[in-house]
Formats: sequence, C-alpha cells, structure tokens
Amino acid sequence: MDGGAALVTGGSRGIGAATALALAARGLDVALTYRNKAQRAGEVAREAERRGVRALALGGDLTRPADVARLFADLRAWCARLDVLVLNASGGLERDLVAADRDYPLRINRDAQLAVLDGALSLLARGGAVVFVTSHWAHLHGRVAQLPAYEPVAASKQAGEVALRARQADLAAGGVRLLVVTGDLVEGTITPKLLQRAARGIAAGPAAPPTRLPTAAEMGAAIAAAALDPALPSGHTIVVGRALDELLP
Repeated sequence: MDGGAALVTGGSRGIGAATALALAARGLDVALTYRNKAQRAGEVAREAERRGVRALALGGDLTRPADVARLFADLRAWCARLDVLVLNASGGLERDLVAADRDYPLRINRDAQLAVLDGALSLLARGGAVVFVTSHWAHLHGRVAQLPAYEPVAASKQAGEVALRARQADLAAGGVRLLVVTGDLVEGTITPKLLQRAARGIAAGPAAPPTRLPTAAEMGAAIAAAALDPALPSGHTIVVGRALDELLP
C-alpha cells in the first residue's frame, strides 16, 4: 500500500511489535505506542525502518486523556492519514496498577480503546480498517470458565469489544471497517507468563492449551493480513489458534 500508514497501540513487544513489523513488511509507515518501554519501542521502530518505511515510537499512558491528546498531536505532525488502526494495547494483570486502581482493567481495556478510536477518527482514511485485538477467553467471556486472575481482564476486554462494535455505524459512515482478531494463548507473550504466576499451570484449567501455541509473529501476520483485506466485512471476527467451539463447554 503506497503511502499508507498504521498506528499500533502497545507496539513495544509481543503481538503489538509483531503486528507493527508485519505491517511495515507490507509497505506501511508504522507508528507504535508504548507506556514505559521506550528502548524496546525504539528497537521495534528501527527494525520497521529496515523494511524501508518510516516509523515512529510514541510514549504515553492511554488511560490519561492528556497523554492521548499529546500522542495524536505528534501523530498528526508525522502523517496526514491513517489507513490502519490496531487497538492492541491492553492490561489488567499488572499487580501494581490494579492495586492502585481497581478500575484499571476497565479503563485500559474499554475506555482507552474508545479514546484512541476517537482520537484517530479524523485521520482514518476511507477504505481503512480498525482492528481490535482480543483473546478467546475475553471474546467468549460469560460462556467459558475463567481463571480468577484473568476474570477482570476478560470482562473488561469483552466490554471493550462490545463498545467498539457499537461504533460500527459511525465508522461505516466514514468508509472504515471494524475487525476483531481473537487469539489463543500466544507463545512467548506476557499473558501466559502472568497467568502461570497466578495459577499452578494453565493446563489445570477448564480448557488446557494445545501442545503448540501460536507465536506472536503468526498473530501479527494474521492481524496485518486482516487489516489489509478489503474482502472482510465490517464486524468480521478472525480466529487465530484453536477454534472457538473447542473452548466451549
């Protein structure tokens, strides 16, 4: 996509970094956000630039309106339009943040998603796509058993998905599609590690993971492919890893 640009939230590591690099490999300039991993975000940006595109790392806390406003001011100075917005940043398993603010999971997984979307609306180009990244357990919240440590994350991420889907008509008026990519536990990302600290092995849970988990690179490639596939209708859900019905009781 000549001249295209993408914004990936939570792009300093894991799925976000893999998505930023996958989009860069497809020719899009890439901006990525980070909360406190400036060095890692800079490394991802430099790796994207090695693919022949421009890249920008933007620091800030997406739960703070002032940070979001500053982020978009910097983004508008860098690019004239966005063709892809990937809402990947999430949270709720961070003990320090949750201890300080019990509502943090909802503020990052729902409220911040809407705040970033609102900030991006004037930049999103007709024919563009917004991609919300979630997990099977959040996507199926209320229908599958949850580990207690993940319950607030799953509930708040589902709330974010519901709130974003409610914005589809507004997006469609501007010629923008909303897509949802839901992933299994992803090899090497922080979520399985944090869950394993909270439970004595995920395999003891109601839906044990498969022998091979999808990688962050596979997840990033799937997100990039979905974002750039005009055949996918707004509201479509892309599943990475196990089929959703394998997790249902």
